[in-house]
Amino acid sequence: METTSQSEWTGAIDCVVLGATKAEGGTRTVSYRVGGTRDLPFLTNGSGSRPLICLEICDDPQFWSPIVLSHEGDRAGDVAAWAAAAEKEYHADIVRLYLTSTRRRGFSDVEGLKTTVEAVLAATGIPLIVEGSNEPSIDSEVFRAVGEAGEGERLLLGTAEADRYRSVAAAALAYKHAVIAQSPIDINLAKQLNILLREIGVPHDQIVIDPFTGALGYGFEYSYSVIERIRYSALKGDADLAMPMISSAADSLNVREVREAPPGERDEMAVQWEFGAAFPAAIAGAEIVCVRHPRTVGKLREAFAALVSTPPAEGGEARGTQGT
Repeated sequence: METTSQSEWTGAIDCVVLGATKAEGGTRTVSYRVGGTRDLPFLTNGSGSRPLICLEICDDPQFWSPIVLSHEGDRAGDVAAWAAAAEKEYHADIVRLYLTSTRRRGFSDVEGLKTTVEAVLAATGIPLIVEGSNEPSIDSEVFRAVGEAGEGERLLLGTAEADRYRSVAAAALAYKHAVIAQSPIDINLAKQLNILLREIGVPHDQIVIDPFTGALGYGFEYSYSVIERIRYSALKGDADLAMPMISSAADSLNVREVREAPPGERDEMAVQWEFGAAFPAAIAGAEIVCVRHPRTVGKLREAFAALVSTPPAEGGEARGTQGT
């Protein structure tokens, strides 16, 4: 396969800042400059920073993987304690909070969501990603509440899609957060959504691309190709795709091989399947990889340590990932 040297690239990945320290007007103990790269991943002879590792949690465990719930036990019912463990026990770089309570039939407790977000922010000092409603009729209220609760903290809000992006974009602009732009494994749709977001005022440095990641063997090969093509296009000068990428391996926990694994092997099978999607996604170009099983965090950290020498952040100072 023909390769291009760094000197031949004409583009660079924009930086998106996640999290705000006290010096930056927030309360986070660390913030990250995600992006900024001018080459393909892991081609810096070990001198670059590794990708960020994110642990996904939720506020209503009835909508979560039973494998993860079994591992967490009672803590899964206390979202603040779960978030604290993500940082202090599992050593994740970022927490991604899914507001699964909004999936309940007749949900209306928008004010309660603000309390939840505030509790998670109080429980951990690392940057926070918040996934809002799956219901268009309450999107505006939910994202406004979340944006207000995290004002000053530079959250990453999800998820903007081609037919549902105005509510999350409005909250991001009003409260100075970043936005996840998700498209269904298609480079052209990813580009189109970024253009739509920019047309309503969301700048480059507030957009993170999610090309969507299928589970290994269930579409991941196509996901890998699209992530790689987006990175190549950006480095070749396509400004509409020059944003950092995020990838979630969550679908890996839903595949038959994991669900039907013998009880004594289920945890290990879940970790292997998540790792099998998250690690290659980082190789393809994702600056942030998200997993749900806590043990996958450590496995990824070890794998990245073998490829790069610098962590993504030290001493509370903003650093880039993948060599910035």
